[in-house]
Amino acid sequence: MYKFFENLINPFARFPEETPPRTLWAYLKTQYGPFRKYMGFMALSGIIVALMETGLIFYSGRVIDLLAANSPDTLIARHGLELLIAALLILFLRPALIGLNHLLLEQTLASNMQEQVRWRAHKHLLGQSSGFFQNEFAGRLTNRVMQLGEAVEDSTYMAFEGIWYSITYVLGAAVILAGVHPILALPLLGWVVLYAIYTRYIARRVGVASEKWSDARSMVTARVVDAYSNIETIKLFADEGTEEGYVLSAMKRLRLRYQRFLRLMTELNFGLNIINGVLILSMMVPAIWLWSQGVVSVGEVAAASALTIRLNGMSGWIMWVTIRLFEHAGVIREALRSVATPHDVVDAEDARRLEVTDARIEFRGITHHYGRGRGGLDNVSLTIEPGQKVGLVGRSGAGKSSLVNLLLRFRDAEAGQILIDGQDVARVTQTSLRQAIGMVSQDSSLLHRSIRANILYGRAEADEAAMVEAARRAEAHEFILDLEDSAGRRGYAAHVGERGVKLSGGQRQRVSIARVILKDAPILVLDEATSALDSEVEAAIQDTLFGLMEGKTVIAIAHRLSTIAQMDRIVVMDQGRIVEDGPHEALLAHEGVYASLWARQSGGFLGDDVADGA
Repeated sequence: MYKFFENLINPFARFPEETPPRTLWAYLKTQYGPFRKYMGFMALSGIIVALMETGLIFYSGRVIDLLAANSPDTLIARHGLELLIAALLILFLRPALIGLNHLLLEQTLASNMQEQVRWRAHKHLLGQSSGFFQNEFAGRLTNRVMQLGEAVEDSTYMAFEGIWYSITYVLGAAVILAGVHPILALPLLGWVVLYAIYTRYIARRVGVASEKWSDARSMVTARVVDAYSNIETIKLFADEGTEEGYVLSAMKRLRLRYQRFLRLMTELNFGLNIINGVLILSMMVPAIWLWSQGVVSVGEVAAASALTIRLNGMSGWIMWVTIRLFEHAGVIREALRSVATPHDVVDAEDARRLEVTDARIEFRGITHHYGRGRGGLDNVSLTIEPGQKVGLVGRSGAGKSSLVNLLLRFRDAEAGQILIDGQDVARVTQTSLRQAIGMVSQDSSLLHRSIRANILYGRAEADEAAMVEAARRAEAHEFILDLEDSAGRRGYAAHVGERGVKLSGGQRQRVSIARVILKDAPILVLDEATSALDSEVEAAIQDTLFGLMEGKTVIAIAHRLSTIAQMDRIVVMDQGRIVEDGPHEALLAHEGVYASLWARQSGGFLGDDVADGA
């Protein structure tokens, strides 16, 4: 039975992948789509349960009147069947209806809503460009995704379980009291108006305070995660004091904002008790007076009293639910600052898969200044013929990495075109583009998964033999067999830690190279691919890389010029432009920029005397 209700919704089903709306209600409507056909049943079952509860209290008053009007002998004789039916309804129908209501709310709604919201938010964020993540804390994004799911689910659940139930209960109570005597319904309706005004007054302030509190909470999470992710740097520079101050300032801000939120809670409880005192007196005094006039019975007074006491208890809960709704609204608005951000690199509407036949690459008049008007690339044109191996050389800031990032569409060029086999990379799908390019970068971070999973990331369908062969070619197989993690997993099953921290830099680089070897893409990009390797391993890997280059179009970036001297061509960049182009020997003979760089190398590396990013 549980599975039936749980499986009415698939939270991970395909959905229209559009930028989520920034406004609260518009965003909630996009999440409610799959649940809409069941929300009517949730509302109907909630109405029935609420009316049943008010009816039960009213019937308890009738039982008191029956007891007062009959002796023990006559009670069963005259009203035994009625009492038996009431008992059966309480024993069987009431639990069944309440159970159905909870199955819909908990199994259908609650068990699926959180994960649907989180999955859709995560999927949207995965589609963001690299630049988006460079400007955000990973911890803050994580916190916003996780809190968003909980806030949407809990607010929706409470809207049905709390607000909808309570409205029905109050209306049912008003009808019952009006049936006893109209005078008894008037104080209840007056209390409802006063209660609603006060709740709205507090709730709006809570919404603002909650958004600020949620923002401060996300910042604390961001700074803590940032510290843990870079713990080696913190330890290396013996800078725990500065780091403690950095996180402490965020925690102090969080404490202040939480205290402001709690002040509203205290104010809320104080005002609520005054309003509830008014309700009790305004209901009980007229009820007792009407009894004294012989207008209502003792049982009816008892029912009115029970309803009043029940409403008094419920009012605090209703107020708490309302405040939580506004608190969640603040959390959702804070999360939407990231989740509702449009993708800045998107597939064209008519984008097709990239079809690589020869792997010819053309850069036509590429200009990209990162929106700053300077730096980056300035009208760069370059053609790389099929199967050609091209080295990119230049000081830091020359534009080498910018050129590669635009080829991969990590960003879109501000002007110009990039074509692969005549196909504009801006008109093909990003997935097919990146599937056609294998890249080994100097940042050889790995996923916190097993060695096997990290290598198979290059080609998920590859078998074990192909994976092991890729590791052998990358000179990684031997050290992988010796690995063991803290959980006792060994070899290819061993987990590497966050960003591969359990491995040395050279080991991480070799696993990264194995991943690219397994991918076997027609275009190969090497960005300081051997920078983390020692000389002996580098010599072995160089042979592997040259073997890997066979039949591929290659772009290699290197500060160590000796590693690219054997390329077919060397393209020299300076201040975002191509200043020289030709084979190694010809460039040396030209005695230009490249020859100067070659002569000035110390230990085989270029001097980094330009400040702007590469």
